[in-house]
Amino acid sequence: MDSVANFDIRRYLTYLQVERGLSINTCQAYQRDLRFLANFLAERQKNYLNCEANDLFLFILSLKEQAKAARSIARYAASIKGLFDFLAAEGYRKDNPTGYLTHPRLGQTLPKVLSEPMMDKLLADSEEQTDLEIRNRAMIEVLYGGGLRVSELISLRLKDISLEAGYILCKGKGNKERLVPLSEPAIQAVRNYLTGSRQRLIKKKSSEILFLNFRGQQMTRQGFWQILKQWAHEHGLDQNISPHMLRHSFATHLLDNGADLRSVQELLGHSDISTTQIYTHLTRKRILDVFNKAHPRA
Repeated sequence: MDSVANFDIRRYLTYLQVERGLSINTCQAYQRDLRFLANFLAERQKNYLNCEANDLFLFILSLKEQAKAARSIARYAASIKGLFDFLAAEGYRKDNPTGYLTHPRLGQTLPKVLSEPMMDKLLADSEEQTDLEIRNRAMIEVLYGGGLRVSELISLRLKDISLEAGYILCKGKGNKERLVPLSEPAIQAVRNYLTGSRQRLIKKKSSEILFLNFRGQQMTRQGFWQILKQWAHEHGLDQNISPHMLRHSFATHLLDNGADLRSVQELLGHSDISTTQIYTHLTRKRILDVFNKAHPRA
């Protein structure tokens, strides 16, 4: 794997796989693109952390001069923009040099979601016996029930949640805070977790983190992703389920059941409503699919 200064590219690749739910093949493509960029920057005595917008512009220009296809250039640009969005959000950079980066526009890929029956299956009542099982249900209920990003979920602190009021205070991208209501199943699952299980996991240590791993420490994105995969398998869902798929499902199910777009934007913590609008495209596609399958003249 590549390392540049104090940033290890594996952190970003883990984020792509766990929080964005991208496949291993897609992550490997991103890695190849970013390694190519790193080599280009190295020739200019630059790296991911100190390059400027002009360096990235010249990189895209070099791709065009090599007669790369528009789709390839768009993929490179998406890889670059995603990396620098991550670096800025995680505090590796104070700026984002991709603000004016242009590339060929291609069709938008719709997010993958679980149907409501599949979510019911994933969250079906079962007898959790161990402290880890009780914790796992609480985490999954909160993730889907609040539409959280996995990074937001694992960063929740005890002071961020009010079971009496039914809300959590969530800190999203750019440290923006938002209040997220909790469903009754999520409230009950967290209450079950706090009644004994968390104290047994933390043992004699001290931590303000709400959801702890078996060592009594804060969980990693990848750790929760593995938990979710195992939980899905045990509940009869063997498709590749990612934490971000539950966030997509949360938004889609709200719109399917009559929620307005502005409310969904607030719940997701999107600064721009255009980011939320992708879910309206998804619900329209599902309506069209139903129409084509069911209408006798379609």
